Amino acid sequence: MKIRWVRIRVRLLRISAIPEDNASSKCLVLIRVSIHDLYRCFILPSHLALQLLISVLATFLMTMEPHRENTKFEGWIAHNRAAAAGQMEWGFFEPKPWEETDVDIEVTHCGICSSDLHVLRSDWPASYPVVVGHEIIGTVVRVGMDVKTGIRVGDRVGVGAQSDACLCRKPPAVADDWSSCGECATGKENYCARASTTYNSHFLSTAAGGAKTMGGYARHHRCPSHFVFKIPKDLRSEYAAPLMCAGITVYSALCSVSRSSDEPGGGSSKRRHLRGTRVGVIGIGGLGHLAILFARAMGAEYVLALSRDEGKRDDARTLGADEYIATGEEEEWGGDQTNSLHVMISTIATSAPIDRHLRLLRRGGRYIALGMPRDAVEVDVSMLVVKGLLLTGSLIGSPAEVRDMLQFAMEQKITPRVDVKSMGDANNAILDMEAGMARYRFVLCNEM
Repeated sequence: MKIRWVRIRVRLLRISAIPEDNASSKCLVLIRVSIHDLYRCFILPSHLALQLLISVLATFLMTMEPHRENTKFEGWIAHNRAAAAGQMEWGFFEPKPWEETDVDIEVTHCGICSSDLHVLRSDWPASYPVVVGHEIIGTVVRVGMDVKTGIRVGDRVGVGAQSDACLCRKPPAVADDWSSCGECATGKENYCARASTTYNSHFLSTAAGGAKTMGGYARHHRCPSHFVFKIPKDLRSEYAAPLMCAGITVYSALCSVSRSSDEPGGGSSKRRHLRGTRVGVIGIGGLGHLAILFARAMGAEYVLALSRDEGKRDDARTLGADEYIATGEEEEWGGDQTNSLHVMISTIATSAPIDRHLRLLRRGGRYIALGMPRDAVEVDVSMLVVKGLLLTGSLIGSPAEVRDMLQFAMEQKITPRVDVKSMGDANNAILDMEAGMARYRFVLCNEM
């Protein structure tokens, strides 16, 4: 039987270093052979073409070193609260057991969030050893066979502050029947009572066996695909990193008071907007500076920035704030803005009384807390009653909101103010973060 011609299309998708427990690297080479090409290329029955395809793949796979499931990742490990004083140690740690719904990511960037410091110094209960970091950007190097999100090897992706939720699963996938979870059933996975954070928590599946979640101050990260998001091509990685926690947190809060319209907006069918809305932002740091940027991009009529001293006035105005109040330096602050705001976004984690902030809200206004103070906050309940105020909170964002936020950020050219530092200099970076030197987000970068 003559072969008219032979054409096997082999596409090299990616070669990348995968760390092993002996600290050596191995190449992960993925090929794609089109059975359709084989069928067209040969004057052969289809079953013989299939046999040839199997033979080609078998020969190729025999030349590859098998992927070892005892792979260890490398990263900055906190063994105790001394880590917050710049004593994280670089070393190997165990990722979660591999599941076919997982994605492995070669980390290129990871933002430093104040949550990292809270865990490192045990302000929040810490389960040492722990690798912190939940503003992760990187390149996909492995995709499970059961991943349904369209993620492929070579994609640039991000992971935020959440890495798992019950997702209404039942045994044997999980230990108990969680099919009645109203939050996961309605796309509010960020409010799932069993949600797992990206570090300092545990994965929920039976196959994971209670494995600890480990964050992004590392070379690689493994995460269930439900909480892995493609990064739009025009959004730079160092800008995308802060959006995975700080960005989605303020975006979700602002969306809760925004309205939708059918006006075209660069690709979004229904744009969220704040036209006619007067917004106050308390705390001009990692979250606060993004709250100003997003509020402006969503069309807010007026933005008032509040911070402790005069040091950030010029920055706030450059970011888009109309006015600025230095609450620690102006004794009678806020008089001119009384009853002027529709919403206040509080990004601070202080237990100081908030009555003076509430005075700035007009009737029916909303105070949205994003920070989580350790101690109780005093509130004059009579002011809530008399003015009909709504005191509420907001927690990161749902997967759907994350995707919307990333698209919106790309379309509106949201540009976080970042200071990129080497991953190898993470200990010094967290000390600088603790000292308040970030303007306004430190982002760690792995040198590739």
